Amino acid sequence: MIVPVILSGGSGTRLWPLSRPKQPKQLLAMVDERTMLRATFDRLDGIPDMVDPWVVCNADHQSLVAKELFAAGFLPDNVILEPVGRNTAPAAAAAALLIAERNPDALMLLLPADHVMRDESAFHSAVVAAVELSASGKLATFGIVPNYPETGYGYIEIGDRIGDTVAEVAKFVEKPDYATAQDYIAAGNYLWNSGMFLFRVSRYIEELTKFAPEMTAAVQTAVDEADRSQGIVLDATAFASSPSDSIDFAVMEHTDSAVVVPLDAGWSDVGSWSAVWELAAVESADNVFVGDVAAVDVTGSYLRSESRLVAAIGVENLVVVETSDAVMVASRERSQDVKAMVELLRDRQRTEAESHRSVAEPWGSTEVLIDTGPFILRHITVEPNSAGHIHLAASDRPRTWIVAAGSGTLEVEGEPVDISSKSAEIPPGAPVEVGVEGDNALEILEITRSA
Repeated sequence: MIVPVILSGGSGTRLWPLSRPKQPKQLLAMVDERTMLRATFDRLDGIPDMVDPWVVCNADHQSLVAKELFAAGFLPDNVILEPVGRNTAPAAAAAALLIAERNPDALMLLLPADHVMRDESAFHSAVVAAVELSASGKLATFGIVPNYPETGYGYIEIGDRIGDTVAEVAKFVEKPDYATAQDYIAAGNYLWNSGMFLFRVSRYIEELTKFAPEMTAAVQTAVDEADRSQGIVLDATAFASSPSDSIDFAVMEHTDSAVVVPLDAGWSDVGSWSAVWELAAVESADNVFVGDVAAVDVTGSYLRSESRLVAAIGVENLVVVETSDAVMVASRERSQDVKAMVELLRDRQRTEAESHRSVAEPWGSTEVLIDTGPFILRHITVEPNSAGHIHLAASDRPRTWIVAAGSGTLEVEGEPVDISSKSAEIPPGAPVEVGVEGDNALEILEITRSA
């Protein structure tokens, strides 16, 4: 039995301003019409002996991840919630311990939620090639066959061959400088470290206990004391006490059971806007245009509009990304430095560094239209397929709701409120429940004012 575990963490900084902590890149449609998380789910189709996947994610993303699981036909409660980020080794440990409760011999296929693979059949073949050795106790990783000297990835040196497609790991190496990366490519026995793994859950726990016992103990407590009423919410105190480390550092660099499967599948970790440009369908003059874009004499550029016209004249090798609250302009060669801009905005306490004006919700969306401080005008959309009533958090400020379109029901502090007249007053501190009537979305303009 293969249990896919999708690691859906991330800080949402590398693809700012589209990706943000409240909605990182795996929850966005970056390459095609699907979110990257949904594309990862779809990639599992065709792997033998696979069961429904689990997702390990930030607690803030639970509802959006559950929505993606449900849309893909999987159990929406298969979510493990991290109260705080602790890197991949503790995340994998939590999943392994939970899976081991049911089947310690199950194989866990660990996949990041934000990768792209153009050749999914090659990926399936690589997983199949790793199954037998993983079932026997080896810890398999998947190494990407490199096609240029990349300095942004770690590398894996291939050791002795085990059969036609699998080899022992000679060593893991850190991100090299350019000259060293050139040497690796010329040598022909180095692979990019993909961060994907397949191993028996009991073996991972065994090796983690050997090399990082304090991590295993902390995560075991977090699992034992988890809230399992909806998904699995790991105990915050115990999980926060775990050391923060990657699977490579915690286990793979120390174990003598590491093996690697070469993978040539058109892989990318979509780590920069330049990578998005490379993956997109390139138009004439090596341009990629997304959304409402007009260009004259533009070459080698990625121009993306989310809410209004982006017009460019006589530029080359640029990345321009527009959202409703920010416009980012960078040379394509410097797109790896977007993190520095996010840090600058955080230092200036700019809200644009953390969240969008428009936020996707499992039941619809909210969008801030105007924020003057004393007054906030927000557009709330509740989709008609929302299950039953939705609960909206109370505000410490009075609110006025104006129904702009659709019809529905409203309860304030458990009492029905008539919104047939198209408006309602909601006092401070009052929780709200909303239901939709009919087949059309309920659209509400909310005015929040100072108390």
